[in-house]
Amino acid sequence: MPEFGLLGRSLRHSFSQAYFSQKFHNLDLADHRYELFELATLDELPALLARHPDLRGLNVTIPYKEQVWPFLNEVAPSAARVGAVNVVEFREDGQLIGHNTDYLGFRDSLRSFLPKGGLPNARALILGSGGASKAVEVALRELGISYWVVSRNPLGAGLTYQDLTPQLLQEHALIINTTPLGTTPNVEECPPIPYLYLRAHHYLYDLIYNPTETEFMKRGAAAGAQTKNGFEMLCLQAEAAWKIWNQ
Repeated sequence: MPEFGLLGRSLRHSFSQAYFSQKFHNLDLADHRYELFELATLDELPALLARHPDLRGLNVTIPYKEQVWPFLNEVAPSAARVGAVNVVEFREDGQLIGHNTDYLGFRDSLRSFLPKGGLPNARALILGSGGASKAVEVALRELGISYWVVSRNPLGAGLTYQDLTPQLLQEHALIINTTPLGTTPNVEECPPIPYLYLRAHHYLYDLIYNPTETEFMKRGAAAGAQTKNGFEMLCLQAEAAWKIWNQ
């Protein structure tokens, strides 16, 4: 019985299990299963793999996207570029290969969000410098969009939220939230940018998908900006994982 699953520490609100269970149903794959594997530490991974010899693929979520590397035989270029693994491929020879489909999901979702032909002289602000930010950076570089990373305590050549002047906001039409601010149940939270200076030429993309419209998005929409949440990105990265597992 082919088995797949999600590897993480706290998986109470799993998107992946519902998504793939529905997918198996739609494809009439009654013998396929998708399980949640909550591990207190990745030291438990070898024992988990031994207990589940029918595993054909894993999704990986926080905090194990970087920690899973030592357990892999190989890392695909996608994961090496991002510095994180969110998909593990199980090859027939027993090799475990790490991939990253987060950046693919974001890249393709962003393409469908921006105007055809892209934004002229597009420049972006990436809010947050955590793991999700790295996938966004790789996607923007691939799309030829220059950017600044904005965080409370920037490392290296980054900006702080206090650096966001009216002129900077006007010059950066694309603003991407990679922080967890605004996620259910803390829906009143949002990144501390000067929303007063948002205009109709702005495009606000929030990686959060629950709620469907975050406070960040609401404030953007009130200024006439285009907004989008991260649900399509999640679906696209899941489809990319499925393709890897079946190649």
